[in-house]
This record gives sequence, structure tokens and C-alpha cells, in this order.
Amino acid sequence: MRFIRYGVLAVLSVCLIIVALANAQPVRLNLLPDALGQATGYGVSVELPLFVVIFMGILSGLLMGFVWEWLREHKHRAEAARRRGEVRKLEGELKRIKPVDGEQGDEVLALLEKAG
Repeated sequence: MRFIRYGVLAVLSVCLIIVALANAQPVRLNLLPDALGQATGYGVSVELPLFVVIFMGILSGLLMGFVWEWLREHKHRAEAARRRGEVRKLEGELKRIKPVDGEQGDEVLALLEKAG
């Protein structure tokens, strides 16, 4: 199974390298459109190879998706944590009322002895 994973990663790496080599020409990336940049004074631009822009878009999309799913699943994680706490509480209660090993007797009598 490990070899299949390495094979898939190798093919993916070769594909990404081919895309990078095919799109190495520089492109100008502007923060704002030219007219708006001149009006506000924030006319920042940078020249990057096209493959860097493509990979940054893919990476930012993945990060936004991960954050979106993490926020969406918050209610499920909170419910699971609440249930884990409830299970711990019930297990502790069960240990308190369960007789110790080697101790024979009725559970009701043991509870009455503890109470009185």
C-alpha cells in the first residue's frame, strides 16, 4: 500500500513540475485595479511566475475549505466532548456503586451500609 501512495505522489509531483515549467512566464498581480489604486494610493503590484499564482490559488482554496469544515463541524465536536464527559461521570458512578472484587453481597445492602 505504501508503494501505491509513493507512486501517486510521484505522478502528482511530475504533473505539478510540468505545469510549473509550462507556465513560468511572469505576470503582473495588482492589489486593486489601476484607477482605484491611483485614487486610493494603494496601487501595489508584484510580478510573479504564473505557476506561483496558480499554486497560491489552489493552496488558498484548500485552506479556506479546511477552515470552513472545521467551523462547520464545531457542533459535532462539542456534542462528542459533552458525551465523553457524561460517560466519564457515569463510569465513576458505576465504580462507586459496584462491589470491590472479592466482596460478596447484595448491591442494595451495600448501598444501605454506605448511606447509614
